[in-house]
Amino acid sequence: METLIVRPDNDEKLKALKAVLKVLEIDFEENKSPYNPEFVSKILQGDEDIKAGHTKKISLDDIWK
Repeated sequence: METLIVRPDNDEKLKALKAVLKVLEIDFEENKSPYNPEFVSKILQGDEDIKAGHTKKISLDDIWK
C-alpha cells in the first residue's frame, strides 16, 4: 500500500478529488494543519530533546566563533 500526498491549489480541485475518491471507495483522511507534518515532527522531537536535557548552551561571546 502507498500513501499519496496531494496538494490541490484551489477548492474546486479539492472537491473534485474528494468526489473521485468517494466514488472509487478509497479511504482518505484530511489534515487541516497549515504546517508540514515532517516539520511538526521535528519541532516536537526538539521539545522532547530539551526536556531530556539534550541541549548545548553557547554564551553570547562564543556564538560567532
